[in-house]
Amino acid sequence: MSAASVGQPFHDEEPVTLTTIADEIMERHPGYRVEIIGGHLLVTPSPDVPHARALTGLMIPFIAAGMHGGETEVLQNVGLWLPTGAEDYAIPDLVVVDADIDDHFVENNAYDPVCFRLVLEVTSANWKDDLKTKVAAYAEAKVPVYVVVDRKHQRLHVLTGPVGSTYENHRPHASGELVTLPDSIGAKVTLDVAEVLRAGQPRTSD
Repeated sequence: MSAASVGQPFHDEEPVTLTTIADEIMERHPGYRVEIIGGHLLVTPSPDVPHARALTGLMIPFIAAGMHGGETEVLQNVGLWLPTGAEDYAIPDLVVVDADIDDHFVENNAYDPVCFRLVLEVTSANWKDDLKTKVAAYAEAKVPVYVVVDRKHQRLHVLTGPVGSTYENHRPHASGELVTLPDSIGAKVTLDVAEVLRAGQPRTSD
């Protein structure tokens, strides 16, 4: 997904907060994702088909491992409240959360990070946000496992052990590897890196 430039699309009579601006952008541009991280707006247009296809494919191994409908759920585009700023929140592409997530609502359609076991992002043009900005944000929120499908560099990154604004362990994986995610997410989930990366690429007619 690519980040778009942000103007000042709010009405003068409204409080000039980042949340107000974010709500106005989403109202005027349906389908756009707006996040506030570190006091900055990140505006992302609708994803392309390969991005959506990769996400659908990624849900399958999690669901097959029994992670949806019991103690956990596998969901897309759920707001994660961040401790990095008074209005900060992110909307990961895919999450594994505790089944009682409804009890952990904070505000602005975002939920307490305590119930997030894993967050996953599939990159687009804004890959630097996923590999830098969101690494710090998710570590600060103490999300135990962060996975990035890096379509630009054809890597799958698995980050674990959040400490401060970083992760102690960061392993990039290349096509041809099988990656078993940490047991802390609640089940054994193994990802075929080649399959994940292939799903995120445009299909050709050849």
